[in-house]
Amino acid sequence: MREGIRLDRQDPQVLQLNLGKLCNLTCSHCHVNAGPHRKEIIKSDTVTKIMHWFSMTNIPTLDLTGGTPEMIPDFRRIVEEARNLHTPRKVIDRLNATIIEEPGYEWVAEFLAENEVEIIASMPCYEPENVEKQRGNGVFEKSISAFKKLNELGYGSDPRLNIHFVYNPSADFLPPDQMDLEAKYKVMMREHFQIEFNQLYCITNMPIARFASWLKREGRLDDYNSLLKDAFNPQTINGLMCRDTINVNWLGEVFDCDFNQMLNLPTHTKNRSIKIWEINLKQFSKEPIRTATHCFGCTAGSGSSCGGSLLD
Repeated sequence: MREGIRLDRQDPQVLQLNLGKLCNLTCSHCHVNAGPHRKEIIKSDTVTKIMHWFSMTNIPTLDLTGGTPEMIPDFRRIVEEARNLHTPRKVIDRLNATIIEEPGYEWVAEFLAENEVEIIASMPCYEPENVEKQRGNGVFEKSISAFKKLNELGYGSDPRLNIHFVYNPSADFLPPDQMDLEAKYKVMMREHFQIEFNQLYCITNMPIARFASWLKREGRLDDYNSLLKDAFNPQTINGLMCRDTINVNWLGEVFDCDFNQMLNLPTHTKNRSIKIWEINLKQFSKEPIRTATHCFGCTAGSGSSCGGSLLD
């Protein structure tokens, strides 16, 4: 991060739990390097410890990501426990919509609706060729079919059932204006596919994992890092997700964001990495936020976060 800029923690609003790297897809932009042969998934005893700690906090939102969260054996348990706490928590599922079309996962759509889980789903374009370039053959058609099923259950129309789409650039450039692109998405998805959604989130590709490997092969990694650094916008600082989000991996280890997690940059307390159930939130608020070069991805242009652009 730029010299002279201090990142202070705010009261945590989100516990983001990465359930593991298992996924039915192998997307080219994936910062997790997820795939169908990955073995890293959260264990039941780790879930028990995390959910007990979570129940003792006032953190209002549980954000489940992966991989494909629904492929994890304890996914339903986690959702139900969070929704049934004495103070029910909002649950977000970062959905890979194609899983709804896979054998054995027919339960996913109705389960999410029954538990009023907010969905954030990858949809990098409204044109099939661009989606399949990033996410693989057949993904667009399966996603459209899944979104129609979710719409039939009330997603996109029932105020209790929000579904948001995520746009990632297809190469090494910054996302366009989020509001303008959302308007185009809504027209195209409605007119061509009769699909409704709530919001579009534009997220900058981080120069890590598979995307970094592609940049290196193309000889464009240095240029992309320079693009992000040159586009630094200090107005994004207040909205950075690392300030009010606690990120946890499948082992229960704490990070300042999912990108730090993939780079193995854990949050340190007394110079050691910590497990989420060891955290005292009052003391944790004083711990420094770890930054590195990739952090310019969140501060470039209109900013970027797991909830899209940081500036209107």
